[in-house]
Amino acid sequence: MKLSHSLVLGAGLLLASAAWAGDSGAVARGRYIVQTSGCNDCHTAGYIVKAGKIAEKEWLKGDAVGFRGPWGTTYPPNLRLYFAAVSENAFIADARSGRMRPPMPWFNLAAMTDADLRAIRSYVRSLGDPGAPAPAYVPPDTEPSTPYIVFVPQPPKTKQARRD
Repeated sequence: MKLSHSLVLGAGLLLASAAWAGDSGAVARGRYIVQTSGCNDCHTAGYIVKAGKIAEKEWLKGDAVGFRGPWGTTYPPNLRLYFAAVSENAFIADARSGRMRPPMPWFNLAAMTDADLRAIRSYVRSLGDPGAPAPAYVPPDTEPSTPYIVFVPQPPKTKQARRD
């Protein structure tokens, strides 16, 4: 009886450590995907301007600089708050839905594997302090009260477009 109890306990510890190792592997994979897929470019304030030299503790807290176009003005949301509130399955469904406003490249998320999406969620949930929400969407007929980038192609200033 003691032997079988020890085997069960040992097997349980082995499974628990394997699960933890899998979780740390998912977190590391998620960090890699976030860093190389451009998530920080929009969802981390100042990331592009500072050439990525932003402390990781500030990553993915959203941004108050909006993107304005015919759809209105969208803000990169705080992904830490989003992932704290959404289940894994709901995130995967969102990633596949195509219901995200520009300039979010939802099609890149939709092309990722479920394992990659789970890894992203694991990583973001591991970051800690969630920060504050980004500003809410502003409809096209309303002027935003925050800085924004106009995200609409502009015609060339000359009559003939240059092709270099």
